[in-house]
Amino acid sequence: MAKSKPRVKAPKKAGKGEIITIKTLISHKMESGQRKDKQGNLIPRQIINHFTAKFNGESVFEVEIEPAISANPYLQFNMRADEPGEFEFIWEDDDGSVYTKTHKLDVS
Repeated sequence: MAKSKPRVKAPKKAGKGEIITIKTLISHKMESGQRKDKQGNLIPRQIINHFTAKFNGESVFEVEIEPAISANPYLQFNMRADEPGEFEFIWEDDDGSVYTKTHKLDVS
């Protein structure tokens, strides 16, 4: 499988107390473990099974992902911008791979 590529769309600046929207997408084919290959063998499950968004080291959004989700999972959430800092986005794969992306937010 090609290397998974995480992407994040979030504002770089926000006013204090403003509600901002964060959008994430990761390129990943999300194999459910229920399909068979041409020889009739089950294709092993390989999905992004956990996503965490942290802001200044504190978890602000977290989700367990199940095999029914589509390929290239897209997640969106809102949060209030009370202070400047840095987001850390973490995607965890069944095979133990961890993909991360960071994003800075300036609050004035």
